[in-house]
Amino acid sequence: MFDIDKWQEILSTIRKNKMRTFLTGFSVAWGIFMLMILLGSGNGLSRGVEQNFMHDAVNAMWIWTGRTSIPYKGMQQNRQVQFTNEDFTLVKNQSGVGAISGRYFMGGNHLSYGKEHGDYTIITCHPDLKEVEQLMMLQGRFINQVDILHDRKSIILGKDIYAALFKEEDPIGKYIKVNNVPFKVVGICEEPGSSRNRNAYIPVTTAQRVFNGSNRLHNLALTLNGSTLEESQAIEQRIREALARKHVFDPKDENAIGMFNKLEAYLQTMKVFQAIKIFIWIIGVGTLIAGIVGVSNIMLIVVKERTKEIGIRKAIGASPSSVIGLILLESILITTIAGYIGLVLGTGLMEGVNFLVERSYEASAATNGGNGETIFRNPTVDLNIALASTALLIVAGAIAGYIPAQRAARIKPIEALRDE
Repeated sequence: MFDIDKWQEILSTIRKNKMRTFLTGFSVAWGIFMLMILLGSGNGLSRGVEQNFMHDAVNAMWIWTGRTSIPYKGMQQNRQVQFTNEDFTLVKNQSGVGAISGRYFMGGNHLSYGKEHGDYTIITCHPDLKEVEQLMMLQGRFINQVDILHDRKSIILGKDIYAALFKEEDPIGKYIKVNNVPFKVVGICEEPGSSRNRNAYIPVTTAQRVFNGSNRLHNLALTLNGSTLEESQAIEQRIREALARKHVFDPKDENAIGMFNKLEAYLQTMKVFQAIKIFIWIIGVGTLIAGIVGVSNIMLIVVKERTKEIGIRKAIGASPSSVIGLILLESILITTIAGYIGLVLGTGLMEGVNFLVERSYEASAATNGGNGETIFRNPTVDLNIALASTALLIVAGAIAGYIPAQRAARIKPIEALRDE
């Protein structure tokens, strides 16, 4: 392994055939380079989409009303299902339900403070919406249970509304008008991942009382305590069956109520990206194998060209193992060095792309008030993958040189000396 004469001979052979060695090494370097690019790109897409899912709780679910499409127990189809506060309590008491908030939709909402005014979205909710939608408080507090119980006229402003109405004035404790009804500002918040924080939040009970909502609700937002997809779907089915019993519709009627289980969508999306990663590995490894086959073919040519030399070696006492070792070492040397160059270039390029992506994300965040938007994030290759690829190169180099080495070891000295 550490025979200096053997290594000098290998290097001498490589120097004599520079172009052939370069082309052989290039095929291996290109294979590992493309593998790193493909893996990094796949990771970037996967991480970008995964980050977008994290803007809300991953185990969140939303339920909204619809119209029945199936006659059931003497009831006609096309009936409007209407949620009330009782449905909120019903779903809240179901096993496996974590945080939960109801919402009553208001019409056009005009907010004003002093001479400043504008039309914004008012979201009526319970305190748990902060957990469901992962809202971040920048100042003050969110809606609490006291606001709900006493129908307080409290309001939390999205930071874009705060900037438009208050400029740089401290808003906490000040009153603004919502459709000419005064509300006290108790907090400023932002929604992670959103470039527009133009929502304001008020207690749902206050909205029902002040804006003629009675006890109506339009949708429910909640989190599920299931740790697996099967548990989450079982909780979802229990909720659907409970609401079907109360409103008398077929539990199989998907038009009666709509349900979106984010965990299910998240896991399905991640399965798609897992399949993409497998496909990327197949393409990348296939490209690498093509390069390794090229190395093996070149080594067969080398053995053919050096038939007489190998015959002389065996005639003066060289063992088959020494001949095999010589060919194997040359093959491993070419594939390892070329592959390492491709590995460094591939990972280096993806690190450069990652730098540009992060700069773009930071610029987007600065432009959009701290919230960057991207579907491509951190397109780098894990260190373990890089190390595994290096080990794969060494093994591949040995495999590429083994068949030519075996052929060289079987050469008979007399036949080799007669070879032209």
